[in-house]
Amino acid sequence: MAADARVLEDLRAAILRGEFAPRQRLVEAELCERFDASRFAVRAALQALEADGLVERQRNVGARIREIGIEEAVEISEVRQVVEGLIARRAAERASDAEAEALATIGREMHAAVAAGEVGEYSDLNARLHSTLRDIACHEKANGIIAHLHGQMVRHQFALSHQPGRSKVSVWQHQAIIDAVVARDGDAAEAAMRAHIASVIEALRAIATP
Repeated sequence: MAADARVLEDLRAAILRGEFAPRQRLVEAELCERFDASRFAVRAALQALEADGLVERQRNVGARIREIGIEEAVEISEVRQVVEGLIARRAAERASDAEAEALATIGREMHAAVAAGEVGEYSDLNARLHSTLRDIACHEKANGIIAHLHGQMVRHQFALSHQPGRSKVSVWQHQAIIDAVVARDGDAAEAAMRAHIASVIEALRAIATP
């Protein structure tokens, strides 16, 4: 991997892991030292992350982590609802027997994680399920849109995953998606995915309500 690409991926990963707080300044000299990179490579990475909506630049201040408010998170989720509905439909239409079994296995593991109270493991399985659906659907443009939106939502997704009782609700929504894809029912898969993300939108709005 080229040096510039490495800096970009390392900085992106650090942001997505929550190592920088919303609105935290990103000082180029500090980033150069942390990532053992040139100022040119760091500036290129910041420009790329600004285009992705993870970083913002302010005159006379420099770059900082962009804060995504609840209303913007809701709008992003509304876009996801449409695009991920398409992905679920395509996955149902294209899934092989082996891929269907892989989805069923993820579903069983998600139920086990919820039963054991393993919030972190459930969150990882959630990400794995959606990633597997995208792989099965093999829709390059849809996958690109979701990849672009994912980074902007990661903090809110983390907050939602730790809401009491949230996983016990969402695990059955995910099971409905899996069942529909395994049954090769595109209409049901799209409807189940859209219903799941509608629930995410409701949960986001609940966070914003005092």
